[in-house]
Amino acid sequence: MNANNNSRSMVLFSGGQDSATCLAWALNNFGYVETIGFNYGQTHAVELSVREDFLKFIRKKFPNWAKKLGPDRLVDMSFLSEIIKSTLTGNRESEILEKKLPLSFVPGRNLLFLNTAASYGYDRRLRHLVIGAGEVDFSGYPDCKRETLAAMSAAIKCGIEEDYEIHSPLMDLTKAKVWKLAHELGGRPLIDLILEVSHTCYLGNRESRHEWGYGCGSCDACRLRAKGWFSYQQTASGGKGDG
Repeated sequence: MNANNNSRSMVLFSGGQDSATCLAWALNNFGYVETIGFNYGQTHAVELSVREDFLKFIRKKFPNWAKKLGPDRLVDMSFLSEIIKSTLTGNRESEILEKKLPLSFVPGRNLLFLNTAASYGYDRRLRHLVIGAGEVDFSGYPDCKRETLAAMSAAIKCGIEEDYEIHSPLMDLTKAKVWKLAHELGGRPLIDLILEVSHTCYLGNRESRHEWGYGCGSCDACRLRAKGWFSYQQTASGGKGDG
């Protein structure tokens, strides 16, 4: 099963840079796209509000995509903040994990998200699931790796007995190349929309505006976004960059 303009898809849309780029990718590759987001008690819950703004601007600024864009669904998974320790759920501070994973790691988060998206998409015939996972410039989360998504895809197919396909268009891209992909998909208007509206900062900072967007500037998510932006800018201006 391959992406085509007659297929129906669902994008796991958090409101961050990666999922925003994946949304543009899906709108460019599928005939119909819905979005789904998750409230899991994240400390950067501001991303839930920017999701609505981003979708609104997509409909306004990209009329060809607007024709393909269906409804959005926000799913309450706040129970995760009660059972999982992570800085992203506000209940881990300075402990060191045995496997040296980031303190922001939320165990099984993407697995739950993908399974929920597949279940929700069952009656809606949304057989293509799009997620912004990547294993080049990332925080080291094991549920963002290629083998994890392949195993999850196989499990969903077996458990639901439908031919689902999980797409991760950013899997092999550096953050600089994610910015480049966004430009290829939607030009400067999409770049400006991602800069101004999307949210990546783990601390939920929407007060500090940087060249690369809003954020604290010091968390892992901000550092990766900023590094990618400056590398992309260097490449776009004729420099070599590292992307």
